[in-house]
Amino acid sequence: MLAFLLVAAVSAGTTATLTYRKARTAILEQAQDTAVSSFRERVSDMATPLPIEPQSLQEQLRALARQGKPHPWVVFAEYGSIRVSSGTSPVSTVITPQLRRAALANPHGGFQRVEKHGEPWLTVAVPTVFRAGKTVRPTGLVLYAVMPLSDEEANVRSMVTAARDGALPGLAVAIIPALLAARSVLRPVRDLRKASQSMGRGRLDTRIQVKGGDELADLARTFNESAIALERSVGELRDAEARARRFASDVSHELRTPLAGMLAVTEVLDEDAARLAPDTAAAVRLISAETGKLAVLVEDLMEISRFDARAAELNTDEVDVAQTIRKTLTIRRWTDPDRIVTELPDGIRARLDPRRFDIVVANLVGNALRHGGAPVTVRLRKAPEAHGEGTRLVTEVADSGPGIRPEVLPHIFDRFYKADSARTRSEGSGLGLAITLENVRLHGGTIRAANGPQGGAVFTVEIPLTGGEATGGEVRK
Repeated sequence: MLAFLLVAAVSAGTTATLTYRKARTAILEQAQDTAVSSFRERVSDMATPLPIEPQSLQEQLRALARQGKPHPWVVFAEYGSIRVSSGTSPVSTVITPQLRRAALANPHGGFQRVEKHGEPWLTVAVPTVFRAGKTVRPTGLVLYAVMPLSDEEANVRSMVTAARDGALPGLAVAIIPALLAARSVLRPVRDLRKASQSMGRGRLDTRIQVKGGDELADLARTFNESAIALERSVGELRDAEARARRFASDVSHELRTPLAGMLAVTEVLDEDAARLAPDTAAAVRLISAETGKLAVLVEDLMEISRFDARAAELNTDEVDVAQTIRKTLTIRRWTDPDRIVTELPDGIRARLDPRRFDIVVANLVGNALRHGGAPVTVRLRKAPEAHGEGTRLVTEVADSGPGIRPEVLPHIFDRFYKADSARTRSEGSGLGLAITLENVRLHGGTIRAANGPQGGAVFTVEIPLTGGEATGGEVRK
């Protein structure tokens, strides 16, 4: 709209300026030509006897002034040192030296438009001559007509006012086509913005109605084609992801039963390994260890598949959080004070799922012992919510290792992510931190991975203690 109105204003201004200049020139030239031709004609018809008699000359000048066109003149005469006029003053302040020189140099005289004190004036100079046949001689007497152009200037100002008053309604009327033009341009843009926002919210079936054949219509067609291709690609990816999850879930379930038998057999073989030959005993212990790792991997795959299928549920109970963490450490025999340092104040109670919170603490402490460095510190505290309403349970697990490399930090909770690309096998399943993240989210909390100011990795779990049921949390790195 601004561009449209600017074009309209520039067009109106340009037209008014050109019209003003043409009209002003025409008005002034018409008055000027009339006055010059009339004054020259009157001077040529006037007979002035020599020598000059000032009184007689003044009468002639007054008669000449009364015949002025298009307005009355004030006529001045200069002859040597004689100065006579038809008015009260014998000399004029608007007659310039340039005009006097032009009158003496040219037998036809000259004219000039002069502005004095803001008022426009027309001055005409005509020298009187002797005519004897074809001989023309100046007499030395020069007559000047001085005429105000205030009426013409008033007419010009009236034209400017009329042009201005006519341009303002024109600009107001221009708003209507500007609105129509803006609407025709902005409506498709708004539709495109709404469609983009809808796609950003996951509505991949969003399409734009195409109208017309201009560039905006081409843009809408391109958007629709891109949306169709994106929907197809995302659909294929979702199908592939669903098939992969079903495959992992099915394989986990199928492996669970034979693994249970294998674990039972390996336990028996472990008990008798001491009575076997050394090579046989080493093979038995290797099979037992690898079977145990496979069982952990299968259990983790089944756990993560339950999260993917949204089948995981919370079975909460009010517990003493410090005692729950101590129980987790005791069961796994992480009680050596040289390896584990605890800061667990008693009396902090919360509604948690004890099994899932046990998995969270065990995974974080186990990860710190495997990949960090001893001692590992486990801290517990309560903190106010960021918005000031309610409190949150904060659990920190910090190790004394080298910390997490910056390029690894964004992927620390990804499934099967390996910080060392050269390492083909890991001691765990590669799903521990991913399962930890899902369990924290199930409690409506957040988990954050960072490096401590003194070095070492720090994992911080925050779970709300008040504010309603858990609805899902987030991960921050």
